[in-house]
Amino acid sequence: MKVSLFITCLVDMFKTDVGKAMVDVLERLGCEVDFPRGQICCGQPSYNSGYVESSKPAMKTMITAFEQSDYVVSPSGSCAFMFKEYPSVFADDPEWGPKAKALADKTYEFTQFLVDVLKVEDVGASLRGKATYHPSCHMTRLLGVKDAPMKLLQHVKGLEFVPLPNAAACCGFGGTFAVKMGPISEQMVDEKVQHVEETEAEYLIGGDCGCLMNIGGRIERQGKSVKVMHIAEVLNSRD
Repeated sequence: MKVSLFITCLVDMFKTDVGKAMVDVLERLGCEVDFPRGQICCGQPSYNSGYVESSKPAMKTMITAFEQSDYVVSPSGSCAFMFKEYPSVFADDPEWGPKAKALADKTYEFTQFLVDVLKVEDVGASLRGKATYHPSCHMTRLLGVKDAPMKLLQHVKGLEFVPLPNAAACCGFGGTFAVKMGPISEQMVDEKVQHVEETEAEYLIGGDCGCLMNIGGRIERQGKSVKVMHIAEVLNSRD
């Protein structure tokens, strides 16, 4: 099965180990992974800020970059969902509308692809310790991926899972929200870190690097010892 990696800006610039872990897992499961060089930002920051027309050139670049791909898989529910928005953006465009829909139909978040397409729930991972999971807003509420991460984590050998109190609450990142509404964002992430502490977990796991950078940054500033990991890193662990 041929899979094209939609790396996302945050993984490309800050969390490259997440991309490497994702490729390792996919290749072990028999996928042939490629990396379309033409990919750039998906346009989400400007689109979510209301600049729809200004976002279209980036969107067209991404549509073109993945036009020949069989499957497009991303380590971010938020960015994967952005591709799902493309058809509505180009709904009245006879040229780009069908291309946008084709891209949306073949795009999956990483855990979604493993469970729903590859039909795999146990990837042979092992990680000893107590962990909790933060379900990011876009991944759960918009993309609708809720069960896949849990199905995969319950098969990680040695991992003791503890539910996160008030897990559905936003961590305060929200892309440009964290910049525009800094004081509110700070209070939200402080509440999230407090709930993480309540679990006494050694690991905080998530599926979106934006959320993990936000929570992880606050954990580091507060001097906490919780290790923050993307689920791709967990699934690639051999402890």
